[in-house]
Amino acid sequence: MKKAELEMEDDLLDEYDLKSLRVRRLGSGRKSFGTAMVRLDPDVAEIFSSADAVNEALRFLIKVTRQNQLPIPTAQPNTALEPTSQK
Repeated sequence: MKKAELEMEDDLLDEYDLKSLRVRRLGSGRKSFGTAMVRLDPDVAEIFSSADAVNEALRFLIKVTRQNQLPIPTAQPNTALEPTSQK
């Protein structure tokens, strides 16, 4: 093949610099945009055998935290400033 045949013709303007574009990976190395990914520090990651183990521990912590929270006080009407009835 000649060099001229290998060159592609396109309508892309010269001011578009495509060298700075990031290429998305395909396959298992690709980031998933539909789920939240959390990176664990190495000392924490060595404790858990899987993502399910992390989720189970976090759910337990959430449950314990909710059970041990003090109830939020409800606002009581301020009756100290109301006039007393006179007899």
